[in-house]
Amino acid sequence: MSSFTRRDILRSAAGCAVAPALLLGSKAYSQQKDPYDDAKLIDGEPPKPAKDSFTIAVLPDTQNYSERYPEQFLAQTAWIAENVKDRNIACVLHLGDVTNHNTQREWDAAVKAMNQLDGEVPYFMVPGNHDYSENGVCKDRTTGFSDAFPVAKFKGLPTFGGVYDREPDRLENSYHLFSAGGRNFLSICLEFGPRKDVVRWANEVAAQHKDRAVILTTHAYMYFDDTRYDWRKFGAKQSWNPHNYPIAKATSDDVSDGEDLWNNLVARHENFILTLNGHVLGDGLGRTVTRTLGQRDVHQVLVNYQMRPKGGDGWLRLLEFRSDGKTVAAYDYSPTRQQRNESSQNHFEMTLAPPV
Repeated sequence: MSSFTRRDILRSAAGCAVAPALLLGSKAYSQQKDPYDDAKLIDGEPPKPAKDSFTIAVLPDTQNYSERYPEQFLAQTAWIAENVKDRNIACVLHLGDVTNHNTQREWDAAVKAMNQLDGEVPYFMVPGNHDYSENGVCKDRTTGFSDAFPVAKFKGLPTFGGVYDREPDRLENSYHLFSAGGRNFLSICLEFGPRKDVVRWANEVAAQHKDRAVILTTHAYMYFDDTRYDWRKFGAKQSWNPHNYPIAKATSDDVSDGEDLWNNLVARHENFILTLNGHVLGDGLGRTVTRTLGQRDVHQVLVNYQMRPKGGDGWLRLLEFRSDGKTVAAYDYSPTRQQRNESSQNHFEMTLAPPV
């Protein structure tokens, strides 16, 4: 797509009518509450990365965009494609809930938006609970995800590593390899509430790439109170835990939440540096740091904006990996509002564990 067309998309999305915000969850918000009352909004883009730094762009839940506000989704990916060179964007991570009801119309909208990144920057995706079953109710593992984004589309890319070994024709669980800033990375992308055998496979992938820093992306991991999802400890007190979905009841609870993934995957290796997830409502933000047995810090981050006006107001997160090899600065930016949010929840720094 030409630069002119992308700019047109951004202008079109910025001019759309504002829909009322819908904010739900244990952190109660009324519909009359200003969704930006705790924000520190500043006009303009985040500063350009310094020399030898690079960026990972993160797309939180796009379900409302695919269903009702496709112009927001198109604006996000258009802006990313326009800024690949200036911001040295190494890859894009989609956090799941690509669609709202797992319908063909929504998948078509998502494909149209993500296709703007083809040939510009690699992108790695996971499905969320709304991407499963008829009407997105997540009662089984049927999904349009791998039809919309077939393995064949990614197989020839230099970043493609592979998919879950028992489902070679499905992309719901995949891994990807990329290098940036003089460091080699492994991106492991897992389905919503990963099955135990999927976690077995992910362990094997991590063990086979001990020389790479691992970023785990899965839809449900961190909760908005800065803790991991933990069914055994909190049960239904943490809303939307994978163990509390119909798919768990239908599979003898063959799902994993954040604490399961920490104990059965992340903590078993010394090369994980970061986890990313969406899914959670409330304020849709959270993060924590946990140390492995080898005393290496793993940052775990939640970011989700689907509760904002217009299905999320186009907000995306930019992770700037700085040239010192250890500092990552997070910036939240909306190409449709043409603003960044510099509140402490939206703009912060993380210090990564050194290379293994």
